[in-house]
Amino acid sequence: MGRGKIEIKRIENSSNRQVTFSKRKQGILKKAKEISVLCDANVFLILFSSAGKMYEYTSPSANLENILTRYQTASGKKLWDARHEYLNHELDRIKKEHDNMQIELRHLNGEDLSSLSVIDLRNLEDSLQIGYENVILKKTQWMYNELERLKQNGDAIDEENRRLRCLLKQQDAALCDLTDFDLGSNKKGKGNPSHLGMQPFGFHVQPIQPNLQHNKFKSGPC
Repeated sequence: MGRGKIEIKRIENSSNRQVTFSKRKQGILKKAKEISVLCDANVFLILFSSAGKMYEYTSPSANLENILTRYQTASGKKLWDARHEYLNHELDRIKKEHDNMQIELRHLNGEDLSSLSVIDLRNLEDSLQIGYENVILKKTQWMYNELERLKQNGDAIDEENRRLRCLLKQQDAALCDLTDFDLGSNKKGKGNPSHLGMQPFGFHVQPIQPNLQHNKFKSGPC
C-alpha cells in the first residue's frame, strides 16, 4: 500500500515547517550537486529561509557573473538598471586604465621593451628626459629654499650675537664705573672721619676743684 499524496500548502505549525525546510533544503542542494556532476550542467541555486538565512550552491566549473549574464541574455530580462550598467562600464574603464598604467610603469622601469616600436621607444625616451629635467628642477628649487632658510637662520643668529655682545659691553661698563666709584671713595675717606659722617672731637681738661690747690699754697701748713 503506497503513501498518500501530501497536499502542498503552507505548514501552519512553525516547528514542523522548520523541520520540513531543513530536510528538503538538504535534498534540493544534493540534487543540484548531482545534476551538476552527472550532466555537466552549470547550476546556481540560492535559498532564503523564512528567517532570512541564505543557502546557496554553485557548480565548481561555473561563475556566478557568467551565469547571471547568460540568464539575462537568454530570458531577455534585465537584472541591472541603468545605474548599475553605468557603474559596470566605469569599473571596466578603470580596470583598463589601471592595466595600461601598469604597462607604462614597466616600460619606464626598462621592462618589456621588446614589444615597442622605434617611435614608442623615442616617445619613452622623451618622457624619461622630461621626467629627469623635472626632478633636477625640483631638486634645485628644494636646495635653493633650504639655503634661504639656513641663511635666514644664520642672520637671526648673528643678530642675536650682536645683541648679546652689546648687552655684555653695557654690563662691563656699568661694572667698571661701580669699581672706580668704590676706589675713589676709599682714597678720600682714609683718615678722615668726616667722610663717614663723623664730626671730629676736641678734648679740653677741666680742673677739678680749682680753689683747693690755690688755698693750699696760700695758707701754708697748719
